[in-house]
Amino acid sequence: MSGEFIEPKVDIALANDVTAPLAIKEFRESGSGAEKVFDKNKIVLVMDHFTPNKDILSAEHVKFVREFAKKHKIKHYFEGGNVGVEHAIVPEKGIALPGDIIIGADSHTCTYGALGAFSTGVGSTDLAAAMVTGKVWFKVPSSIKFILKGKLNKWVSGKDIILYIIGLIGVDGALYNSMEFAGPVCKKLNMADRFTIANMAIEAGGKNGIFTPDEITKEYVVKRAIRKYKFYESDRDAKYLKTYEIDCSKILPQVALPFLPSNAKAVKDVKKTYIDQVVIGSCTNGRIEDLRIAASIIKKGKKVNPNVRTIVIPATPAIYSQALKEGLLKVFMDAGSVVCAPTCGPCLGGHMGILASGEKCVSTTNRNFVGRMGHIESQVFLANPAVAAASAIKGYIAMPDEIK
Repeated sequence: MSGEFIEPKVDIALANDVTAPLAIKEFRESGSGAEKVFDKNKIVLVMDHFTPNKDILSAEHVKFVREFAKKHKIKHYFEGGNVGVEHAIVPEKGIALPGDIIIGADSHTCTYGALGAFSTGVGSTDLAAAMVTGKVWFKVPSSIKFILKGKLNKWVSGKDIILYIIGLIGVDGALYNSMEFAGPVCKKLNMADRFTIANMAIEAGGKNGIFTPDEITKEYVVKRAIRKYKFYESDRDAKYLKTYEIDCSKILPQVALPFLPSNAKAVKDVKKTYIDQVVIGSCTNGRIEDLRIAASIIKKGKKVNPNVRTIVIPATPAIYSQALKEGLLKVFMDAGSVVCAPTCGPCLGGHMGILASGEKCVSTTNRNFVGRMGHIESQVFLANPAVAAASAIKGYIAMPDEIK
């Protein structure tokens, strides 16, 4: 029942190079005097935020986590040539699965709801407790149902759907609620779009986002799963705090203006805004489907605008390799883009694309708060990969159809 406090066992406990060090310190200082983790196969450590190490501090953090992983024989430790953006590589490797309870010391852990898992972000101290006990406590959230109907317009993707929803309900519109996505449009969405939508549930304040697993889920999971999994769906008599029916035929390509993801508008309604940088990547839109869409636009335009630094970041080594095989990276590089190894870097203003004072960036990432990607006087505009690519070519926030 919603509001009830529970203490379930966790299937996956996840952290990265920013959040793991604190969790490990708390683990070592825990009252139980923990000497070993609850299960070396259920802890996942992904060194994705500041690697390759950008400075001495990040190198020390990674070294600290690496030594912990070696000591406790952590099976799923990712660094160097095998590292990817955590919320892309974990499902890609079949580690996160339908029916799982997943916690991560990263707010976008809600991504795995795309698989039909209950996944949510927690603090590093909560993660430390789970590393000791294998359990975590929750207050069961109420649920809000979003029924997606109609037909998607050209260039509209999962990113546009979730930006539209966040714009509709606000950044606190689902505060500590489960956002359940259903309806005929959901059944046709590919996994990349589902990951994007679930990923940004937190931007509406959601405790988690979740889809009912189906044949599309099964096709994705069956060739990846490293253990057993189970599909769950809501009871027919499930009660919802609210239900929204979204006519997706009314959704046009969106852009979230500074400084909130909820400040979403149709791209066609945004006055001409010149930009200095474009970032295509992240746990939200760095998958192969995203790169294919962006490359198809870039290929038409041939060259990115000389005034726009265009940064393309495949989210995992496998995605990078596939993009290389398909010639997508050549398209980006021939057009004058920078192609980087998998990293979260620019998304959080860490490295590989920091903004200076007054600079504007169109990004396929998930947050555009003040100072998110660099200087507090810079601005970030969130958009889908097609809009980002078109903007890179035109030099201002543009619709894909502007590229002939």
